[in-house]
Formats: sequence, C-alpha cells, structure tokens
Amino acid sequence: MEIKYIGKDIVLEDIRCLDLDLTLDCGQAFRWKKQEDGSWSGVVKGVFLNISKTDDTVLLRNTTKENFENIWLDYFDFNKDYVKICDTLKQDSLLAPTVDEYYGIRILNQDSWEALCSFVISQQNNIKRIKGIISRLCKAYGDEIINGFYSFPSAEKLSSLTVADFEELGMGYRAKYLEKLSKNVAGGKIDLEKIKVLTLDEARKELLNIYGVGIKVANCALLFGFGFYDAFPVDVWMKRVMEYYPDGLPECFDGIGGIAQQYLFHWVRNNL
Repeated sequence: MEIKYIGKDIVLEDIRCLDLDLTLDCGQAFRWKKQEDGSWSGVVKGVFLNISKTDDTVLLRNTTKENFENIWLDYFDFNKDYVKICDTLKQDSLLAPTVDEYYGIRILNQDSWEALCSFVISQQNNIKRIKGIISRLCKAYGDEIINGFYSFPSAEKLSSLTVADFEELGMGYRAKYLEKLSKNVAGGKIDLEKIKVLTLDEARKELLNIYGVGIKVANCALLFGFGFYDAFPVDVWMKRVMEYYPDGLPECFDGIGGIAQQYLFHWVRNNL
C-alpha cells in the first residue's frame, strides 16, 4: 500500500480486495450512505469521512493524517492482507466461487459501543428498519458533525434516557435492553475494553451475561466491534448455509471464520 497526502485528501494505491459497496452495505455497519457520485459517506468515532475507490486506488476526502492513522487505517483493515485471506478461504471448494463473485468484502473494525448497540437493535429486524432506528437515535442524541451526519451517542448520553424515550425511536421491545445497557456501560458495570483482551470464549460469555444479548448478537458484536475474526454469527440465513457443512466448518476457516461468514451470508441472502 502506497499512501499519498494531497492537501486535505489521502490517496491509497494498490488497495486490492476491497469493494466498498459490498463492505459498507452488507449488514455489518448501518450508518454509511452512498452518494450520487458512487462514493460513500459516514461518521466513525465522531469523525466524518467520504471515501471512494477506482480500480485499486482509494480516495479519502477531507481528512487528516492523524485521523487516517488513528481511525481509518484500522477501521478499514488496510494493513491486513485480504488477498492472502481470500486465497486461503478459496481452499474450500464450496466457498471458492462465492469469494470470486463477491470479492472485496472486508470486516470493518467498528467502535465496540456502537457495534454492540447496533446488533442489540438488529434482533428480529431487517436492515432497512435497523438503519432507520439507528439514524433516529443518532439524530436525537448524537452531535451533528456535518450536514445531517451525526455521531453515535455515548453510553453516558444515553444513560439518562428512559425505556419510553427509546421506544419513541421505534425500538419496540429492544428499548428495555438499550436502556439497561446504556446505564451499565456508563456506570462501569460493563467494561467493553476489558472484553477485547479476553479469549473468544471468555468474551462471548461476558456478552451473554448482558440483558438482551443472545448468541447471535454476541457473535456479531464480537466480530464487528471487538476484533474477534474467528467469531461466526449464525442467524436464520446462516442456518441454511450450515446445511452445506454437515461435518463442520473446514480447517481453512480457522482464525478467519468471521470473514468466511460474511461471504457465505452475502451468498445465501442473494441466492436462496
């Protein structure tokens, strides 16, 4: 990867295995918006970004070297060799054509708090509704960063809300989960940073102790918000996929099962 700093823009050369459409709109993150010119805009950790890709060149508009090094480099996983990872996944003959067809899906390293809240909200929900609820949450209680783009509200900010406040955003039965989660994180009863340094099994156990968090939500949060690439979320879609693996997942998925899951998830949603 070659990095060029041009005014307020950053240009990355030789970025292979990154499809922004597939990565930003595949159900792992819910606040990126595609623009008329084909680029994507969003806010991460209170910082706005517009990003686009042409061939193997990525353009990050109106950002800084500091934000690139502290946020975007990790968020988009630019230092990970996804070409090698995809070659490894293609050792599985069932997955190989799917990797070729949807080449470029990456795991986003999201903020733990936002990811956990997002997947609590995602329960028994479709992507359109999830996006709508989260958008209303950020508009009501986040800070406007630029022209209708808002930060994700902190646990401290949300801890003052009631169940009724969350219900007004359309969360339904999930409102009571967010209300208690916000108070427990803000009050220190739940330590998200501590969870990141545990083993996968230990981290999953910690999340499953949280009111309103089941196995699917826990694995999604671990994969997308806590850096556990071997977490393997299974929902109704993935249960169909697992029928193709009656003897369990292949060895080539070891350590990167979450990345394999994203390819499989995208395939099953588009083909079954």
